[in-house]
Amino acid sequence: MTAYVIMIRERITNPEEMAIYAGLAPKARGDNPPRPLAFYGDKAALEGEEADGIVILEFDDMAHARNWHGSPAYQEAMKHRQLGADYRVLLVDGVKPA
Repeated sequence: MTAYVIMIRERITNPEEMAIYAGLAPKARGDNPPRPLAFYGDKAALEGEEADGIVILEFDDMAHARNWHGSPAYQEAMKHRQLGADYRVLLVDGVKPA
């Protein structure tokens, strides 16, 4: 079943680290790359606090999403994301088709 990684950026704290992340993250796509559904586009908070940026990535299933997130290439990139901004990163299972 399809799974989604939702990355919510609250604030950038170090633009230089985010630039390093931006250069490394695309190299972490692997054999089954995520499909971007939303990528820092226009947004509006309908309820709760506004986010600085939002990314939604689609994967074939939870296992592929976890493999991408846990891959050595993404783990290296993630270090710079964590040094460069405050994020919430969520993994959610999709809905089974009727």
